[in-house]
Amino acid sequence: MIDERLLEILVCPACRTKVRLEGERLVCQNPACGLRYPVRDDIPVMLIHEAEKPEKAERRDQGPGTRDPGKET
Repeated sequence: MIDERLLEILVCPACRTKVRLEGERLVCQNPACGLRYPVRDDIPVMLIHEAEKPEKAERRDQGPGTRDPGKET
């Protein structure tokens, strides 16, 4: 189990939005991002290339000023 104090400070490395624990994944709370990061042996793997992208149906349209986590800048 991930320590609550750690969960309070973790953010999505792609968009810098807070994440929430959902089962064995940490899920970005930004609807434009929504990346899901795995947790292995109680250790969050916060690497963008290891994250699962949300299904297109789950993603909301990205408005102006939102950053696409899949694009390199």
